[in-house]
Amino acid sequence: MNAAVIVAGGASRRMGGAVNKLLLELEGLPVLGHTWRRFDSAPGIDEIVIVNSEMDDGELQSLASQLSLKKPWHRAASGAERQDSVWNGLQSVAVACELVAIQDGARPCTSLDTIAATLEAASVTGAAVAASKVTDTLKEAGTKNQIACTIDREKLWAVQTPQVFRRGIIVRALEAVRDQGLNITDDTAACELIGQPVRLVASDTPNPKVTTPSDLPLIASLLR
Repeated sequence: MNAAVIVAGGASRRMGGAVNKLLLELEGLPVLGHTWRRFDSAPGIDEIVIVNSEMDDGELQSLASQLSLKKPWHRAASGAERQDSVWNGLQSVAVACELVAIQDGARPCTSLDTIAATLEAASVTGAAVAASKVTDTLKEAGTKNQIACTIDREKLWAVQTPQVFRRGIIVRALEAVRDQGLNITDDTAACELIGQPVRLVASDTPNPKVTTPSDLPLIASLLR
């Protein structure tokens, strides 16, 4: 049995803070609705946990009805930081859960092939993450935003979600983060802390995240 934990909290500061980006409507549904429906249709996912404090149970139930969902789901409360939200979501998955796919609610274009490939890689290595190779030239900034040097991009990847783990591995990794009082923004960083290898899985299609207003036209076009 595998579960998806969709992290749907956050302050949306880079969207201006006035609106929850996950509730913005794109192509007839809120952003969260597209993400949720994608994982509901993913063959390797058996249950879904929505981690959210902005919408109450009634609002989530209304959205679920609109989506005509097929898989069992329930809600967990968001935490103060992303890692706390993920922790709360992990406490809510079924005891029998083997793999957990942690997904940004604001990443609604993740393909079913990417979900399947990341699940498969995690079943072998214990941890895997969707990612794309960095293709832009990267510069390190010095004082006054002047270029200090060029960074070799050959081994660089930009990680995305889903980030998939055997449940016991990510629980142990996040326990280490909590014990050391660390703050991380990426779940694979917790695995690095305990020496757990993480497989990089190339995304087969664009998999952007809604972060700033300029992201919306591209994501709307991809959803179409």
